[in-house]
Amino acid sequence: MDYRIEMSVKPQWQDARGQGVVRRLSALPGLPPVRGIRTRSVYTVSANITPDEAAKVAHELADPVTRSGIVGETPSAGLDYTWLIRVGFKPGVTDNVARTAWEAIGDIIGRKLSREEQVFSSIEYLVDSPEMTREQAQRIATGLLANVLIESVDVFSRDELVNSSIPLNKPVIKGLGEVIVRDYDLEVSDEKLMELSHKGTLALSLEEMKSIQGYFRKLGRKPTDVEMEVLAQTWSEHCKHKIFAADIDYTTPDGKTITISSLYKSYIKKSTKELQSEVPWLVSVFTDNAGVIRFNDRFDLVYKAETHNSPSALDPYGGAMTGIVGVNRDPLGTGQGADLLLNVWGYCLGSPFTDPINVPEGLLHPRRLRDGVHKGVIDGGNQSGIPYAVGWEYFDDRYIGKPLVYCGTVGTLPRKVGDRNGWEKFIEPGDYIVMTGGRIGKDGIHGATFSSEELHKDSPVQAVQIGDPITQ
Repeated sequence: MDYRIEMSVKPQWQDARGQGVVRRLSALPGLPPVRGIRTRSVYTVSANITPDEAAKVAHELADPVTRSGIVGETPSAGLDYTWLIRVGFKPGVTDNVARTAWEAIGDIIGRKLSREEQVFSSIEYLVDSPEMTREQAQRIATGLLANVLIESVDVFSRDELVNSSIPLNKPVIKGLGEVIVRDYDLEVSDEKLMELSHKGTLALSLEEMKSIQGYFRKLGRKPTDVEMEVLAQTWSEHCKHKIFAADIDYTTPDGKTITISSLYKSYIKKSTKELQSEVPWLVSVFTDNAGVIRFNDRFDLVYKAETHNSPSALDPYGGAMTGIVGVNRDPLGTGQGADLLLNVWGYCLGSPFTDPINVPEGLLHPRRLRDGVHKGVIDGGNQSGIPYAVGWEYFDDRYIGKPLVYCGTVGTLPRKVGDRNGWEKFIEPGDYIVMTGGRIGKDGIHGATFSSEELHKDSPVQAVQIGDPITQ
């Protein structure tokens, strides 16, 4: 049975989430005055529970001080609003809030829900603006309240809901059948090879496609789609760092041409290794998940930073969040395991005052990028107990095409753990491997290969993974 469970801010309390939206709307040109916005969180519970159990769930999930929890919906006749905007996740996209509610409901009713019993979350914005048109409400929904790559949007007028109920938010993937493994036909022209690479988001060059073509020609068979995906991921910029590893012809100021074989090996790694032999405070570099440097007689410092440029460009909040939880993870897995201390960050973005007409089709405005990225960094760290401490921001129009989003984590590592060096780690025969984490959805597919492409209006909607900082 399906239940709608609604969480609303009590009338005597201010709705901070709604007020935040009103402030952001005031910066957008061409919109009529907005008198106020109230919000509510809604769970669609599709489970074999009784009405009494559903009422108990609504009571227990609501904050007793600030929120009311009911089964069903608050009658529209008793509310002042013009438009109701609902934002929820698209089918198959990871919904961390719903997953947490699914677990909590099991605790409340005294039994674990089965996999067939599902929970979906959404947020409803009740916008009080009599002069606002449906087109303007839709613009607010898709341009400010939702990321249409991963979220669905519904807009209802108050009149439409006076005599009818709000349709349930139940994003279920339909039509799932037998999984079919398909073959790639690579015996085609060079033009067709590149078409296959582009349409499949393989992000492979013609040289790479022809190399794969030659390999499977020798085997006397066609590659499967699974094999092509594995090769494309392994050869992606994200995994292989092809630019850093490439041979580069460089012309010096005096006109000589020299060939640099791998910027990474020739300069970054080589110079660091040379320093390591001269200074005692470089403890562990390029050998583990993060670097380790000497701090004092008791502790070393562990530091890891990485970029999340492409995913943050598509989904600023989710892209930056997966960046920060990724660099939280790496010091944890360095040596005997670091104690996470703080997060740092840095952004290179286009000017927040950029005229919207100068933003290419399919790309987000720098102001929206900045707000979403920073919220992702804060939520990804603070909500799992690692505070953000210091960062920087740089603005230049050249970053409108693709931003740079740096995330970093600093941790402390004991110099000695028992009789072993804290920074050392050994893998022995018979050791157990334990993998833990949240379940994944269809988000994140082609995230690695997508990093090798330029951003464009047809960039894959599912390439950004949604972070799960609490579980991680």
